Amino acid sequence: MSADSPRRTVRILTWAGFASGVIGGLLIAFPKVIGPASPWVQLALGVATLVLAFRARRLGIDKVEGFDGRLSLAAALLGFLVLFFAGRAAVILLDTAT
Repeated sequence: MSADSPRRTVRILTWAGFASGVIGGLLIAFPKVIGPASPWVQLALGVATLVLAFRARRLGIDKVEGFDGRLSLAAALLGFLVLFFAGRAAVILLDTAT
């Protein structure tokens, strides 16, 4: 396996994490786009962002020489923000349903 393959995988995972985090953030800003399912989709996107970002960090730390994990860390922080606001919206939605 070449040294370029893990680097490329880390890059793909990091940018996929950013993309899912940005989509989740847009759904937080515009929750009426999807309707009542919006908090659940936001939660799923937040979890996906965290999984992708931390998988990129783990692979980068293990297999990439001189790995600088700031970008994947930023994606993980974005995932935590999406989870925080989506969780708040989901709790409010569940509270109004009962």
